[in-house]
Amino acid sequence: MNPLNSVRGSIITGVIVAVIIALAIPPTAFHELGLARWLHILSGVTWIGLLYYFNVVQTPGLAAAAADKGGPGGAGVTKYIAPRALLWFRWGAVATWVTGAWYLARGANFVNAFTFGHFGEDYYGLVIGIGAWLGTIMLFNVWVLIWPNQKKILGIVSATDEEKARARKVAATASRTNFVLSIPMLLCMASASHGLPI
Repeated sequence: MNPLNSVRGSIITGVIVAVIIALAIPPTAFHELGLARWLHILSGVTWIGLLYYFNVVQTPGLAAAAADKGGPGGAGVTKYIAPRALLWFRWGAVATWVTGAWYLARGANFVNAFTFGHFGEDYYGLVIGIGAWLGTIMLFNVWVLIWPNQKKILGIVSATDEEKARARKVAATASRTNFVLSIPMLLCMASASHGLPI
């Protein structure tokens, strides 16, 4: 059986290959901070990748499908793709935040980050703190604004047409806000240790 024929098999295979590489390159001792960083990056790629997919591909694609009067419409996407993508999206958000908090706590920087480097005294804490707060706002948006409204839009919970129209606006605004916030958030996450590129 080919592991590449399933999502689960592909994930397991990728993890195994990563562990083999990690064990093959000295030093081979367990490094918790490195594990936290790797899992944070992996979950962040999942979360932000899906955020970009929703904003750059799916939303404009569904709008084009709705405008195409003779086309197949977006029913297949909303019935089969969106619920699965939203599952990975919302739990990717949780995993990203938790592994980021783990990484900061393990490096003794959790309080430093969430107090903006004790209000500007520490460069790393200031920059990573801005990124951490942006990520926290984004996590809030996923679970409090996007997901509850998407459940109405997708028919997972019952809603009137008026409630669905309102839900579309709230979910779209929160998703687009997260899309915007992800750009400076990624700048801060990548620049905390290396300096801002500007």
